[in-house]
Order: sequence, then structure tokens, then C-alpha cells
Amino acid sequence: MTKKLGLIAGTGKLPMAIASEAKAQGYKVIAIALDPLADKSLSSYVDDIKWVNVGKFGEIINSLKKNGIKEAVMAGKVSKSLLYKSKIKPDLRAVKLLFSLKDRSDDSILLAITNELKKDGIKLFDITVFSSDILTPEGVLTKTSPTSDEWKDVAFGWKIAKDIGRLDIGQTVVVKDRAVMAVEAIEGTDEAIKRGGALAGEGAVIVKVSKPNQDMRFDVPVVGLDTLKSMIEIKARVLCVESLKSIILEKDKIIEESDNAGIAVVGYTDQKDK
Repeated sequence: MTKKLGLIAGTGKLPMAIASEAKAQGYKVIAIALDPLADKSLSSYVDDIKWVNVGKFGEIINSLKKNGIKEAVMAGKVSKSLLYKSKIKPDLRAVKLLFSLKDRSDDSILLAITNELKKDGIKLFDITVFSSDILTPEGVLTKTSPTSDEWKDVAFGWKIAKDIGRLDIGQTVVVKDRAVMAVEAIEGTDEAIKRGGALAGEGAVIVKVSKPNQDMRFDVPVVGLDTLKSMIEIKARVLCVESLKSIILEKDKIIEESDNAGIAVVGYTDQKDK
């Protein structure tokens, strides 16, 4: 019997990459595409697709159950800012979930969603089960390497990024000359980069890490061409992402375009965090 995988899909290209890998592993992939977030092209990567408004949590679970889904994965960003911009109208199950939370941190929301899925017999997989080929490798990935001063900024930014991750604030910091220019919060990585670049001027170093004790079922750090575009816009110099605990999409293209822009891309892990 063909295995079925439910793919709960948010923004970006990650859901397509996960779908492709899952199908290569022999899964029939049924996507629950979160409207209006998921990319319309997702339909060509999956076996079946159901579009559900991002606020209709009850419908999301019912759609998985109707398709006989017992195993699922979440991929793609769902910005918490939607809660504050009146862009979604939550259904009763979503409202109950939100009111049950001790706070509205990413981990609290995502753990609550995971537990609700579990109540209905749906196991949520680690995303790494379907992303081994796109995990960030260790080392300098570009021909361009950081300078000695930029390596100092990497080490400095790493500690700050891990601390904000521990507090579940964000995963990215923008630094220059061992000073923090911006800390990612609810606005997301790309906007934090632009905000930090406005203060830093040329030569900023971007550090993006997993949270301490990162739950690999959700909120795994992802960088892609949009991240690089934001860095080019502010004339940043270094992108440091945590090796083996983050995902780099369209890696070959990112490396090529980074070298063209004089940006160093580094997969890094502090020895203390290994």
C-alpha cells in the first residue's frame, strides 16, 4: 500500500522541495495549502491539493482525516503577524487553541498545533526526514570568504542569535563591528535584514541559527533567494547559517549569486553548541 503524507504548506519554496523528496521516498503527497499563503505552483508537485484558509484549523484537520492521513509535515512560513493584521478569521477550533495558550510565542503556538494533530491520530514528522539534501553543510560555501574581522562578527552574532532563540523572539541578528544592528522579531528575517542594513550601512553580517533544543518538526531556519536579495539590497557582506540545523533552498544558485555580489555564505556551528 502506498504511504500517504499530509503536507501543511505555508509560504515560499520549501513545501515544493519537501513534496519532491517525499514523493522520491515513495509517499503519495496530499497538500493542505494554506490560503492565501501557499504558492499556486505547489499543485504541480503533489498528488492532490486542498486549499484551506489559514485560519480554519478545524477544516485543516478534517481535510487530513478525510484523506486518511496519519502522518504529516509542516513546511513554509506562516507569519504570526497575520494575527495582528486581521488577515485571518479563525474558526472555533482555532479560537479555542489560541485561548488555551500561555503566550503567543512561536513554540507555544506550534506545540499546541502539534498536540491537536496528535489528538486526531496524526503524527507530525521532523522536517529533516524529507530535507536531508537541502540541510546547510558545514564550512564556507562560496569562493568569497569572511575577513578576520567578519569572523569576529560571526562569533559575536552567533551568541546573540542563540540568546534570542532561547527566548523564542527570533532566529536572526544583523551585526557590524561587534554591535547589534537589528534583532529579528515578528516581522521575519528579510525585514530584519533591511532594518539592520539601514543602520549598519555597507558590510553587515547576518547570522541565522536554530533555537537551542530546536524542535525539528517546525520552525526550522530557512534561507533562500529572497534572503540573499535583501542582503544585496543593503550591501551586506556575510550570511552565516547554522550547519545541519537549517535549510538552504536553491543552494547552487545562492552560491553563484552570492559570489557575484561579493557575499560570503557560511555554514557554521559554534563548538560549544555541538
